[in-house]
Amino acid sequence: MNIKEYLKESIRVKQSILDDEIFLNKIKEASNVLEQCLKNGGKILLAGNGGSAADSQHISAEFVSRFMFDRPGLPSIALTTDTSALTAIGNDYGFENLFSRQLQAIASKKDVFIGISTSGNSPNIIKALDYCRKNNIFTIGMTGSNNGKMDLMVDILINVPSNSTSFIQESHITIGHILCMIVERNTFNKNE
Repeated sequence: MNIKEYLKESIRVKQSILDDEIFLNKIKEASNVLEQCLKNGGKILLAGNGGSAADSQHISAEFVSRFMFDRPGLPSIALTTDTSALTAIGNDYGFENLFSRQLQAIASKKDVFIGISTSGNSPNIIKALDYCRKNNIFTIGMTGSNNGKMDLMVDILINVPSNSTSFIQESHITIGHILCMIVERNTFNKNE
């Protein structure tokens, strides 16, 4: 694949999202859930592995700092950032428990958990989603077209129409930005 082919495929994936009203409605539904979570005093919790860990941190930072305009911070935590907790949990309880253990410690029923896994099968994300299901914590899953185990474990599934990790991740960060934009605008009553 050359530069132009890569860019064309990246555009094709985003164009198929743009053309899919059902997909766009999932993004709107997810933004409504996040908005309501924050209004009710909850927080947005995110997790993923590798590039998806970076996406979790990026999206969380947009909520806490700012996205399109200056405003008060919105409560959001990426469960991927505390190296002491990650290494302690990984060492003592196993890598698959990295996120479920943190959720057990800090999550409440007011919160929303966003699990990001391009395959939909990351064991630590699946275990975190299982914890949320058992404890009535609303979940949003971001994955690719294969869905994986995540398909049956989340309240809202945002499954990018691609099997390529890079194109899935590019779309995940775009969707994360859209969620931040909508939530920020509506929370602080800013017109478009």
